[in-house]
Amino acid sequence: MISIGIDPVAFSIGAFEVRWYGIMVVMAVITVIAITLLEARRVGIAEEHVYSIGLWAIIGGVIVSRLFHVVDRWDYYVAHPEQLVRLEGLTIYGAVIGAMLGMLVYTWVKKLSFWQIGDIAAPGAILGQAVGRIGCLLSGCCYGVATSLPWGIVYTHPGSYGPHEVVHPTQVYHLIWNLIGFSLLWLLRRRIRPQGSLFLLYLAIYAAGDLSIRFVREGEPFLFGMQQAQLIGIAVLLITVPWLVIRMWHYRVNTPAV
Repeated sequence: MISIGIDPVAFSIGAFEVRWYGIMVVMAVITVIAITLLEARRVGIAEEHVYSIGLWAIIGGVIVSRLFHVVDRWDYYVAHPEQLVRLEGLTIYGAVIGAMLGMLVYTWVKKLSFWQIGDIAAPGAILGQAVGRIGCLLSGCCYGVATSLPWGIVYTHPGSYGPHEVVHPTQVYHLIWNLIGFSLLWLLRRRIRPQGSLFLLYLAIYAAGDLSIRFVREGEPFLFGMQQAQLIGIAVLLITVPWLVIRMWHYRVNTPAV
């Protein structure tokens, strides 16, 4: 058993609290932009596009993430409609889909290739998600179900979101899976074809890991006894894996041998 007694509040300025989760979210955004900038320079995309897409992605991610959370906890928000405009509840899939929509709008307006932008953003996106999980671990959110495994964790600080019982460190499982995904995407970024394949692979990798980990992660059943994110993960895999295979096969068939 591993005890975590960290105060989720990193420091306070008067009545304003700065939490570790917020700090790590900012670090995650910086990570995504930094890695994407490196890839943009490699393929010859102007840096201003990366910053602009980042802004659109953040706006879209926050809006859709909040929307997914409200739908997931609809009974609560029907009873507490005054809570609808707050930002305490966000979902990772909502953030990913919202960011994609923001990126899609920007590339359409600027007449850029959505697939190329998706490819250069994919490694940074999954690495940023790994960084964000550190914030989850420190805050105690996104914790797992009870366990007797020796690497189980227990939160001891009274301000933590985590329960005061030994649970699966699902935040660490997510972190490790995302780091593995980043390593794979980074190795394949110059090799995989056609354009857009790296982005589809990113979505498939993330969905597979998230779907699996949620079997030991605390969450409310949404439909068929499964959590909302698991159903979304299944849908993502059913779309991205066949699409990726067909696109790669079509590219290979129509590319002349050298």
